[in-house]
Amino acid sequence: MIKKNGRETIKRRQQNRKRFGRWIFFSVAIIFAMFIGRFFYIAIFQSVDHVNLRKSVAKLYASKTEIKAQRGTIYDADNQPIAEDTSTYTIYIVLSKTAVAFGKREYLADKDKDKAARVLSKNLSISYAQVKKALNPENQDTYQVELGNAGKNISLETKNKIEAANIKGINFTEAQARLYPNGTFASQLIGIAENNNGKITGVMGLESQYNKLLTGINGVKKFEKDIKGTPIPGSKIKSRKAKNGNNVYTTLDSRLQTYLETLMSQAQSKYHAKEMNAVLMNAKTGAIVAATQRPTFNAQTKTGLSDMWRDTLVEDGFEPGSTIKILTMAAAINSGKYNANATYKSGTYKINGQTVSDWYPSGWGNITYRDAFIRSSNVGMAHLEQMMGAKSWLKYIKRFGLLKSTNSGLSNEAKGSIEYKYPIDQANTAYGQGITVTVFQMLQAFSAITNNGKMVKPQLVRKIVNPNNGKTVYKFNKKVVGHPIKASTAKKVLSMMQDVVYNQNGTGSAFKIDGYRIGVKTGTAQIGDSTGTGYLKGEMNYIFSVAGVAPANNPKYILYITMKQPTTFAGGTSGQMLASVFNPLLKRALDENSGQTASNTQIAIKNYIGKNATSIKATLRNAGLLVTEVGNGNKITAQSETAGSTSLSGERIILMTDGEKVMPDLTGWSRSDVVKLGKLLGINFDIEGSGYVSEQSLAANKSLDGTTNIMVKLK
Repeated sequence: MIKKNGRETIKRRQQNRKRFGRWIFFSVAIIFAMFIGRFFYIAIFQSVDHVNLRKSVAKLYASKTEIKAQRGTIYDADNQPIAEDTSTYTIYIVLSKTAVAFGKREYLADKDKDKAARVLSKNLSISYAQVKKALNPENQDTYQVELGNAGKNISLETKNKIEAANIKGINFTEAQARLYPNGTFASQLIGIAENNNGKITGVMGLESQYNKLLTGINGVKKFEKDIKGTPIPGSKIKSRKAKNGNNVYTTLDSRLQTYLETLMSQAQSKYHAKEMNAVLMNAKTGAIVAATQRPTFNAQTKTGLSDMWRDTLVEDGFEPGSTIKILTMAAAINSGKYNANATYKSGTYKINGQTVSDWYPSGWGNITYRDAFIRSSNVGMAHLEQMMGAKSWLKYIKRFGLLKSTNSGLSNEAKGSIEYKYPIDQANTAYGQGITVTVFQMLQAFSAITNNGKMVKPQLVRKIVNPNNGKTVYKFNKKVVGHPIKASTAKKVLSMMQDVVYNQNGTGSAFKIDGYRIGVKTGTAQIGDSTGTGYLKGEMNYIFSVAGVAPANNPKYILYITMKQPTTFAGGTSGQMLASVFNPLLKRALDENSGQTASNTQIAIKNYIGKNATSIKATLRNAGLLVTEVGNGNKITAQSETAGSTSLSGERIILMTDGEKVMPDLTGWSRSDVVKLGKLLGINFDIEGSGYVSEQSLAANKSLDGTTNIMVKLK
């Protein structure tokens, strides 16, 4: 019985083992079948959990490189770049002794700090002491340091010079940037573009207005690579070419623009006006030949940008004063209300109990309306407005394009405004009060006088070209925007504008230019006070202006200049102040137009020491020389050119006067001019680079007292 039970137990165990074995076999077989099925599924459909394996592997072994598109270049009238793409560098110095890679030191060693300070201070606008201080921070755990603005926007040339010293620990990061090789050069008009998260974007001026056209489209290059990142031979390479941005060609004449910038800087240093504007326009086509403002800024260094962001040539409205009398007289003649033989009593004039006064309140007795224009009589213009009638005069104001944008292609153009409710308001506008205008509006209106009654739009852009296919996207064409007056009217007004200069009673005698017939109208406009109900008091609280055309018999140019609230006339008159910019610029433009180049005009230099600086400067500028005055005194104490020598028209002469010496703006100066200044001042100038001055270590208008060394960079 016991044996039988034992055999049965063994038999059951064997059966259990067989069952278990079969279960394991079938389980493994099922699992194996599942793996095989999954393998075949993946092999056939190449997908796992909705993920395409083929694409994933291709992506793993694929590389994608972005090809940067170039932003379009902005050119001057001679196809020279005003704004173009470049690479800049920011310097940083690693100080932490933990900066070791593959057993090699990557930090600036203590023993090299003195050498680093010498190299960096020599190549950057920062002193040796400042660099040493930066290289020895109070916090000993500082990993790396930078050098502030002095270490940013470094050129490739400067980077190479620093790297040539082979100092471990000095490193650079590269960034795309915009290069403005001319520095201060119609800066508010051209504008600036900045690197915004790796993309260059225009933020003002033409750079902003034409940002979409200037911005290119980046390309891409795709290829297969191995695990080391090396392109696999024979693999397909897919690429899309970068499309560079369109190039913008302006109407600016670089020689005249640079000259205007120099003249305006000189005037700013001498008269210290709160604001200044100057535009030279082609009288026949409306092309802007040269234009600038003060305050302005250096587009390359951004120096001065915080002083004035706005483009005051188109964005700021102001009361024009007597320059509007050009339009008043034109309207009166054209409407048939002007009588050449009629006279009126000058001095004062009552309108509804309110008085209109001439700048000379006693008046000149009974005078003709032609004489009213020549003498700049407010009373005469008020009479003409009354004779025309308020509706007729307002019609001409609008015909001349005032009270609306010129649509010149620049952003934020002001439209202007007018106070025209009461008879006194209407009369005021006839001599430039109670109406606001922009510089471009006035230039456009004046063009009707120079174009036989046809008014042309001011334009800054000559053409826009797609560099990828060479096609012209936009081409400048003269745009006639109105016919406010007849040709005969325009000729009569031109004749009167000449009388302003050459008649003994004219207010524009300061604007005579040897060899050319000039026509002008001057202006002295009051400035509204903070209450908006009156005007500021004081002899300097005016906007002094001049509008000129030349040659007067067949005008080629219109030049319009305004100077707001100067602090001094420097011993001269408001006319002489304006003429310091007007005369030399217009003469240079006329000389170039007539083929009288700088190389064929020689000026004999005399001994000017001890003589009056104001009169000598005026004489030399009218002769065609660039005059720089150093010192705020009245007597000349030294001169850069020796008596008895000759200079060519367009060359620079430096006059030293008594009084405080301040640093001039050297932008655009040649190396030889800088050397001459150094000799006169007894100051050492460290000159780097070639070309013309683009940077100076001592800012313009800073005192030169105690200064022994100044660094200048040429480009």
